[in-house]
Amino acid sequence: MKNHLLKEIVFEFLPAAPFRLDFTVWALRRRPSNAVDQWDGKFYNRLLIVADRSVKITVQQLNTKGIPKLSVVLKSEKELTVEIIKEARELLEKMLGLKTDLKLFYKLAKADKILKPLAKVFIGVKPPRFPTLFEALLNSIACQQVTLTLGILLLNRLAVTFGAKLIDGQTVIYAFPSPEDLADIPAEDIKKLGFSRQKVKAIKVLSNAIINKEIPLLKELEEMTSEQAVEHLLKIHGIGRWSAEYVLLRGLGKTGTFPGDDVGAQKNLMLLMNLKERPNYDQIKKLTAEWQPYSGLVYFHLLLDKLQKKNLI
Repeated sequence: MKNHLLKEIVFEFLPAAPFRLDFTVWALRRRPSNAVDQWDGKFYNRLLIVADRSVKITVQQLNTKGIPKLSVVLKSEKELTVEIIKEARELLEKMLGLKTDLKLFYKLAKADKILKPLAKVFIGVKPPRFPTLFEALLNSIACQQVTLTLGILLLNRLAVTFGAKLIDGQTVIYAFPSPEDLADIPAEDIKKLGFSRQKVKAIKVLSNAIINKEIPLLKELEEMTSEQAVEHLLKIHGIGRWSAEYVLLRGLGKTGTFPGDDVGAQKNLMLLMNLKERPNYDQIKKLTAEWQPYSGLVYFHLLLDKLQKKNLI
């Protein structure tokens, strides 16, 4: 494997306390097979496209007690300018929720007998987000009506086949593909990766819509109410109610959203509250109303609880 001389910069970051990198990364990556958001138990690695260059970000938590501190390493084949470093830092802050203050959530959890033990076990997890609207939407498309494990496998194949890559020593890391990476790819080439024709069409339509600016920008959607954002998202080909709420939470950072159609989340909530049957959409909205505006954060806690029971955390 050919080695490349990479430009490198190292800096430290102090996230809002409390913070746990491992919990937050697991809430972001969801499955150990995730090849885009990589975690080896100590280091979080991710290849991001910042401006016109591929930048590998490596994050390590230096301590878990007291004031949390992170070590961040940026690597790229091209020069790491002040602007590139600033943008990479902002993306990292968003993806890992590094500035999110959750004091009010912990106050709410402390007074809730159901939520209190869950919040105590996973104290420090922040609400993670995908770095772009495109990635959030494409994740929702890939994971529709299939298991999460299969959805992530399909996304891995997209990244390895069509995403940018960076060689660091003896390892290769792949970026999540951009709209430009996929817009001109023949539909059959995407279908060969295991996507249905319907999902291939949705991916192609989405890629071109993002490039042609036919969809509101991420910042514009962030500033809308959840209802307004859902209205815009539902206009996108291939996006239904589950996908829209999934994007609200994981793409726009609206932590008051608990995706009520998420079958896995329904099962997790049923177990948490000792319900006899899996709650439906309307029942979930009622059950999670008292946790607002943090029902989406509870969603992440339930995911972590399930992963921990599988001995993955």
